[in-house]
Amino acid sequence: MRDKTQANSAEPGDRLISAGAIVFFLGAVATLVTVAPLLLDTAPFPTYMFGLSMLMGVGFLMAGAGVFQSLAAGRRPARGDASGEHVRPPVAPRRAVDPPTRCRASR
Repeated sequence: MRDKTQANSAEPGDRLISAGAIVFFLGAVATLVTVAPLLLDTAPFPTYMFGLSMLMGVGFLMAGAGVFQSLAAGRRPARGDASGEHVRPPVAPRRAVDPPTRCRASR
């Protein structure tokens, strides 16, 4: 199925993955900028820079959500259900079984 899609077509979750990667790398740069003065023995940056370092985790979670969204979209056609709703397969009716009987020994 992937061989029939165009190279520039966006699948579900692709935008979330790329946005998460951008936010992650912004957080990585903020982390490096925040840690550099501590290693170089210069004046530390303001406290909000430590908050910007938290963007790494936010970007990681965004990209992970995009991956799960992409996986879920890929599983729907594999199940044969394009609407995303789960349909139970038909079940054969059960046969009626007689209850077990006890054998009584003749006296």
